Amino acid sequence: MLRSPGVSACWHAPWPRHPDVIGGWQVPLDWGIWALALSAFLSSTLLPGSSELVLAALARQGQWPSSALLWTASAANTLGGLTTYGLGRLAAAGWGRRGVPDARALARMRNWGYPALLFSWLPVIGDALCLAAGWLRLHWLYSALLLWIGKGLRYAVVLWLVQ
Repeated sequence: MLRSPGVSACWHAPWPRHPDVIGGWQVPLDWGIWALALSAFLSSTLLPGSSELVLAALARQGQWPSSALLWTASAANTLGGLTTYGLGRLAAAGWGRRGVPDARALARMRNWGYPALLFSWLPVIGDALCLAAGWLRLHWLYSALLLWIGKGLRYAVVLWLVQ
């Protein structure tokens, strides 16, 4: 489980003295890549999260190859986005709450189509884009591919900045 060592850890230099502490959070070595997968999945659903911090902390620990961290984070985050996509499809079919997703997200998806999903990594907007893609019944395989590319590029930049 992620745990905070205390408020004082947040007030020192931007890069912590200990390789497993970032932003005041410590990632236990025994959770490792599973903590990253869980964080990335939950961050990509409608729940808030900060998988970038977990990725950066694990990269600084140096226990796992960067490629394993990149693939794990990208795959889990894409699966989370596809979960939101699936909720959009269910909502369009009449399951759950009646209504439509964010009108701006629907307009973006109608105007830009699949390439809009490259921006699914953006906070708040990304969830709405995934939901709108499901609502509009865009092909799931093309959607998954573009989700994976966009989210993977974001994680690659995070890894590049940390190392």
